[in-house]
Amino acid sequence: MLDPQRRCSGLRVLVTGGSQGVGLAIARRMAMEGSEGIVLAGRDARKGESAVAEIERMGARCCFVRADVSIPEDCEQLLEAAAGKLGLLNGLVNAAGISDRSSLLDTTLDDWDRHFHTNARGPFLLMQGFVRRLLEVGEPGNIVNIVSMAAHCGGPQVTPYSASKAALANMTRNVANAFAAKHIRCNAIMAGWMNTPGDDEIQRKYHGRSDGWQAIAGKSLPMGQLADSARLAGLAAYLISPDSGVMTGALVDYDQAVIGTWQ
Repeated sequence: MLDPQRRCSGLRVLVTGGSQGVGLAIARRMAMEGSEGIVLAGRDARKGESAVAEIERMGARCCFVRADVSIPEDCEQLLEAAAGKLGLLNGLVNAAGISDRSSLLDTTLDDWDRHFHTNARGPFLLMQGFVRRLLEVGEPGNIVNIVSMAAHCGGPQVTPYSASKAALANMTRNVANAFAAKHIRCNAIMAGWMNTPGDDEIQRKYHGRSDGWQAIAGKSLPMGQLADSARLAGLAAYLISPDSGVMTGALVDYDQAVIGTWQ
């Protein structure tokens, strides 16, 4: 068993969506647990550079690469840039995603494509490039995909979001099965309703919520609170570290609602 304070030692990890929210929380946790180097990817350079400064103060090598994972060329360039910064990567966290609201009846083809290009195709391309590089040199590696409890079904207002996250959930198991013998593991966290900057924007834009909505919404949940990205980050660090051993193909529900129960 590794020292929990250093279990990410030796990991060189690319984190998409790394400039805020869940991605940044995971990067912080991996830095705290001794990661050798972290590349943060995102669309906002200002937020990215601020995040890099924070991670570096924690003692980890860190850099930011501006990239939009919905653009195929950005995915390839991101992998090349990350390798140029850190050398061969042995960890990938797909945390970038969008969750705009639309139902079956009002989802446009553009809505559908935006969700699938960001939430499914982008992670697919990054996993493809990441695994290919590992196979070329015969090295092991670990992938953690941030999915969503919506992948189990999702509400009526998140049809393309839930479908795209379900695709990522299934890819997680498919990749895990395909490359277990090569010691390349792939797991996913099915995140529940969480307090993040991205969800704050969604709640204000689509649901008309105002300051303090998190506490009000939390009271409606079984444990009286929204999930905390900093705590989810501990699970992500475990999954990407050697401490999780042979664990692969797991879709871990990170939520306070139990699927299949009657309410």
